[in-house]
Amino acid sequence: MLRPYQQRAIDLLYEWFETNTEGHPCLQLPTGSGKSHIVAAICKDALQQWPETRILMLTHVKELIEQNAEKMLTHWLGAPLGIYSAGLGRWDLSQPITFGGIQSLRKRADEIGHIDLVIVDECHLINHRQEGGYRKLIEQLTETNPDLRVIGLTATPYRLGHGLITDRHIKKDKAGHIIIDDPPLLTHIIEPATIEELVELGYLAPLRSKRTEISVSVEGVRKRGGEYREEDLVAALASFDTAGAIDETLERAKDRRSLLFFCAGVDHALETRNLLRERGVTAETVLGDTPKADRAAILERFKAGEVRAITNNNVLTTGFDAPDLDCIALLRPTLSPSLYVQMAGRGMRIKSHCDDCLVLDFANLVMTHGPVTHVKPGKTPGTGDQPTKACPDKDCGELNPLNAKVCSACGTPFPERKAKTMTLSEDDIMGLSPKTPPPPPYLEKVVTGWSWVVHTSRASGREMLLVSYYSDAFDGGVKEYITLGYPGYAGEKAMRTIADIARKAGIDASAGEAWSLQEVADIMNLAQPPSAIRYNVDGKFYKVEARLWDNPNTSSNASSSAGLGKRNEETLEYLLSQMGDTVH
Repeated sequence: MLRPYQQRAIDLLYEWFETNTEGHPCLQLPTGSGKSHIVAAICKDALQQWPETRILMLTHVKELIEQNAEKMLTHWLGAPLGIYSAGLGRWDLSQPITFGGIQSLRKRADEIGHIDLVIVDECHLINHRQEGGYRKLIEQLTETNPDLRVIGLTATPYRLGHGLITDRHIKKDKAGHIIIDDPPLLTHIIEPATIEELVELGYLAPLRSKRTEISVSVEGVRKRGGEYREEDLVAALASFDTAGAIDETLERAKDRRSLLFFCAGVDHALETRNLLRERGVTAETVLGDTPKADRAAILERFKAGEVRAITNNNVLTTGFDAPDLDCIALLRPTLSPSLYVQMAGRGMRIKSHCDDCLVLDFANLVMTHGPVTHVKPGKTPGTGDQPTKACPDKDCGELNPLNAKVCSACGTPFPERKAKTMTLSEDDIMGLSPKTPPPPPYLEKVVTGWSWVVHTSRASGREMLLVSYYSDAFDGGVKEYITLGYPGYAGEKAMRTIADIARKAGIDASAGEAWSLQEVADIMNLAQPPSAIRYNVDGKFYKVEARLWDNPNTSSNASSSAGLGKRNEETLEYLLSQMGDTVH
């Protein structure tokens, strides 16, 4: 049984294919959201509707091939799949569905033959130029079948030094000649759910970051291709107090069961393991050349609790699934936002024994890239101070948003802020608001009514929704603009805002067939408004931070005169799908 957001991903994907005869989409889903189950459902549906379909599922590491194939057989018992991977010692191309490694298949287009659908896991590794294994293989398969479609899946749809994987850049070389990048393979990003949503719904565990006493210095470390040069990084780690970092980790994580260390270089991974063992910690190392059987045995012992700590050098960033991992130590600096999110994302699966995963950022990655919920896929990562502060209780040290009055972890009050703005060099790794809503500077307004209208922007001429929240008929109201139907992130964020409001207002849209902006406004005017809102004032605009219902998600919140019955998951999904088709 698929989760609602997994089914939403498939629905949005099908809608995209219905309206786009050219190009290829990318599904952006957080680490731990169950992409393999979505892949299994797509394959099953395709084969059952069109039995002659041939599907090729590609990825770059054997662990992901194995995982995806196992999930497919769990989701679809007896699925007609074969595996083609040198790393797994499997060579089967005879089945309708083939799970394979790009290194094993990149030169075998003739043997593969006719393919209708290619699915690429970790698709951010596809080259943005017309080169590399993925691009060349897909180009050759397209020559055999010009109607071939491609679906990409990733948690991080951006590449170091390039930007979004859907971007095409125009630049100049040293001589001033204009260079236009090749057209990207993947042309559109579909984001069915965000990290924030899945944490709020209980499908992912939040990360918790702490200020560390020591950190890795990258002063003097040179760069190559937008990333730190490995030889310089290894040299920088030689002067880093690894023993001190381990002691701090063990003190901070004394109540944690499973520790994962991301190190810089093979020698550093081995040194970290040996220092852990000297302190009585059962520790092992996984490297790129660790034999398959040995790696599997180490990881199984780690998951079983027989090994408390694992050190690795850029190995366990993808294809590693240990749900009860509850502490990550980042000892490896990187300028790659994708690598940062992949490392941190290892800790976001739901645990059996605790509510979160502790992340100790000795490499200053949060300062470099920002929270994992707001990583910017620009050509160069952001730098500079982030507006946060650490808990004044040294035993806690939780990183909080700058406007927090009390620590979100332990409740310790922050001292009164001085007139000068306080900024620190790190940020809360989740970038989420504290669990306890902060007092002013947030303003709060009791709401007795609201008004929804279609508004036309004077600047762009585009239509959007405008909702005004009133305490009485003459107070002017707090106005919120919702850019429903806009392209890209603005439209997707607006869709999630409408979904949240509809859910809490108790809307039943089961009778709807098509929804324009005006129809959405008409429906929302008949629904029960929130009892209060929290908001800020930004210049002449309002920013609504929260909408509060006394009893959200109940049919009693809906106006009986509007004929709105009890809200359920199916009707909300239907409302969203109809909005996605028709709002413009």
